[in-house]
Amino acid sequence: MMSKLHDLFDKNSFVARHNGASEQQKIAMLNSLGFDSLEEMLDKVVPKSIRRTDTMNIGEGLAEYEALAKLKSLARQNKQLKSFIGMGYYNTHTPAVIQRNILENPAWYTAYTPYQAEISQGRMEAMLNFQTMMTDLTGMELANASLLDEATACAEAMTLCQRMSKSKGKVFFVDKNCHPQNIAVVQNRAKQIGIEVVVAKAVEANLTDCDLFGILLQYPGSNGEIADFSGVIEVVHSQKGLVTMATDLLALTLLTPPGDFGADVVVGNSQRFGVPLGYGGPHAAFMATKEKFKRSMPGRLIGVSLDSQGNPALRLALQTREQHIRREKATSNICTAQALLAVMASMYALYHGESGLKHIANRVAKLTNLFKAGLKKTGFCFVNSYAFDTLSIEVDDVNSVMNKAVAVGYNLRKLNETAVSIAFDETTELVDVERLWEVFGASSLVADELFNETETSLPSSLLRNSPLFSHDVFEHYHSETEMMRYMRYLADKDLALDRAMIPLGSCTMKLNAAAELQPISWTEFANIHPFVPLNQADGYQKMITELEEMLCDITGYDAVSLQPNSGAQGEYAGLLAINAFHKSNGQAHRNICLIPASAHGTNPASAQMTGLKVVVVKTTEQGDIDMDDLTEKCEKHAENLAAIMITYPSTHGVFEENVTEICDLIHCFGGQVYIDGANMNAMVGVASPGKFGGDVSHLNLHKTFAIPHGGGGPGIGPIGVKSHLAKFLPKTPKNKSEVGLVSAAPWGSAGVLPISWMYISMMGAKGLYQATANAILNANYIAKKLAPHYPILYTDSNGMVAHECIIDLRPIKEISGVGVDDVVKRLIDYGFHAPTMSFPVAGTLMIEPTESESKAEIDRFCDAMIAIRKEIKRVESEEWKAEESPLRNAPHTAYMVTGDKWKYTYSRELAAFPVESLKHNKYWAPVSRVDNVYGDRNLVCSCPSIESYEGVK
Repeated sequence: MMSKLHDLFDKNSFVARHNGASEQQKIAMLNSLGFDSLEEMLDKVVPKSIRRTDTMNIGEGLAEYEALAKLKSLARQNKQLKSFIGMGYYNTHTPAVIQRNILENPAWYTAYTPYQAEISQGRMEAMLNFQTMMTDLTGMELANASLLDEATACAEAMTLCQRMSKSKGKVFFVDKNCHPQNIAVVQNRAKQIGIEVVVAKAVEANLTDCDLFGILLQYPGSNGEIADFSGVIEVVHSQKGLVTMATDLLALTLLTPPGDFGADVVVGNSQRFGVPLGYGGPHAAFMATKEKFKRSMPGRLIGVSLDSQGNPALRLALQTREQHIRREKATSNICTAQALLAVMASMYALYHGESGLKHIANRVAKLTNLFKAGLKKTGFCFVNSYAFDTLSIEVDDVNSVMNKAVAVGYNLRKLNETAVSIAFDETTELVDVERLWEVFGASSLVADELFNETETSLPSSLLRNSPLFSHDVFEHYHSETEMMRYMRYLADKDLALDRAMIPLGSCTMKLNAAAELQPISWTEFANIHPFVPLNQADGYQKMITELEEMLCDITGYDAVSLQPNSGAQGEYAGLLAINAFHKSNGQAHRNICLIPASAHGTNPASAQMTGLKVVVVKTTEQGDIDMDDLTEKCEKHAENLAAIMITYPSTHGVFEENVTEICDLIHCFGGQVYIDGANMNAMVGVASPGKFGGDVSHLNLHKTFAIPHGGGGPGIGPIGVKSHLAKFLPKTPKNKSEVGLVSAAPWGSAGVLPISWMYISMMGAKGLYQATANAILNANYIAKKLAPHYPILYTDSNGMVAHECIIDLRPIKEISGVGVDDVVKRLIDYGFHAPTMSFPVAGTLMIEPTESESKAEIDRFCDAMIAIRKEIKRVESEEWKAEESPLRNAPHTAYMVTGDKWKYTYSRELAAFPVESLKHNKYWAPVSRVDNVYGDRNLVCSCPSIESYEGVK
């Protein structure tokens, strides 16, 4: 009776909802593999030497409503004062139509990075709008499709200037009036690669004596000053140096764009274009530059090309710039971009249009100068002569003013010991102005009386004269009806996780549950400035502490930092910790980083960025690390060995049995072990890197811990470390680390941390363990089902894979001429996103089903792959020529199969409906196969004019 009563009150159904396969489906899959239980299967897959024997101390999983209630109680502990802190972060109104149809819409937030152009046309159009917006506002020729945050964008700009400058100088000059976090991140990045940073007032410095290759200016400045930098820029250019300007997008609707000054690179943050503060992120930063620097610009670039039918089509342009190709020669490790937030910012600009944005900007500027006019009447003096949104005021007692502001519900910024700053924004009202006057003792002023006589006081010589938003896309979507339909139109072009399984290897495209996403829109989390006093963010801090503790328990590490806002940033932070550790032991000379040939491309790129020299370790034919070569490299570099970076399970999708031996060997030679956590989804509850030899790992919260990929970002890459590295984690207000900042905000993209907190809390220890087991089961089931049709490239000694499997198309291509491109494009006709192409081995496909997919969906994918293999056999039998087959001409658009002319030897029905189920539920690619070569030869990276489409069919 008790067991039945317990069952009746067993409220936790979330685990069953997250794990896609039912108990009956699991049994069927296990039986097909020859196992009776998940435990029996895991004993064959996971080496006994690393198998976790204890239970995670996370507790039982909570029901959705229980977890939401618990998190809500934490959220309410945040004090919601109105922040006027500024420093690149502002209160903003997120239009409800954008919040509901983009931020809270799985069609947008579950999409993957747009490497498969044909099924990413919608989000790429939105990001092309973003790029166009950036080039218009900044006055530059080219802009990327977003970066991580403004501070890291400044650091990326510094290295771009170093590469592209004709100056032989060694100094990067940073204006003292840049935002403090921008200065700190630039200094940290520069220190690793031997760049000298000089921080001083640019307009007063003798720049001709600085031996500089570049300069960073803030416009408007951090204290609100609007300086004319034309003279500074002229001097820098005369020395063959390059100029980077960090700027504010809303201010640029009124002020002369940096491109008109002659800036070479422009960076900034698009947060105030409708993206919530989120205690620091995620927000889409940007970089705009000159076209001649296009091949050195980090991040993603959306370009316009043509498809096979001659129609315009979008794609990722110039992909040879990407770190995964350049590897140890890379100049940046950028992998994640804040795509979802770039889409939000672009929609904000489209929704408001030029006139709407200028109205908001003028209102902000007028309120700023209204406040200034009132204080001027009462005798206050100001640090900045002109102000757009930020006013810095000299006061007798800074702390007294700050405390009075808090008492009436406002946060100000302490600029220094004699001045405070106030940053106004689009949410500021007249009542705020009057209450702030009271804080400064000017209680007799009435805003209505002064408002009409106050001018928007901006320097006349710096007012914008150049056109803005000339493309007609910015004129069509100002009503909610049109905006809603436009966003739906774009979403319908794309294939995201809300439509079908996304079987990408190493990317873990698992369920992003609605209950996990719900809290990020709560005002208690969404509207907290990253630099509020800690006692105003108690809820955030408690949630962060709990999440750190859960991640420590899962990984076996002793401390965690959540600051890195991408996986690549996590790698960078982890290697910084290793470098700092060696330095603290008097071994700063250790500079050799061993990296297996199969490693993710960000690994060698991150090593290069931290001043380490990459030495590649061979892998065996079975895909494992070559122990003989590793031993030889360790002995050769014994005195200088800093670290090894390994991915576990291996990039080949196998648990290498000798991983503890590898870790012991590195430690014997004085090195540290960095374990890339990209494949952590195969280890949670089963093995812990911190317990089998790892010293540091990054974790992809956007993979293993359910934060959605968002079309290419957000991402979060926290690092876990053993106790000896804990003091070398990135600096926060709670941790005065000598390592410094790696991201702009102390806790990175804190606004999406509730997602991972919810995921772990609802899954509980048992649920997380089951998720890992199910992910491994699903991968082995796919490998077994596809093995009769495609060679499985790597398996362990028991013939098993970990959480992903690699199928080898190279022998098939040798016979038929059909390669990975043909297979993945044909998969689109079947309604599926492609697996990972040609990584880690060229000519292969890496498949990771995750735990969230049901057996029915996995079978549907396998059936599609088997049907494609049968099509390939028709080429092999010479029934079709490869170039005339549906494989080579895929994907087939609705226009192709319904057009008057059909030039192919196979039927329209086979092209469109190769399996019967597609007649009931069909995704149509909006474009046919995209011509990548044409796009690079004819680079267009902003919205093309309508005239450019004329004559294109």
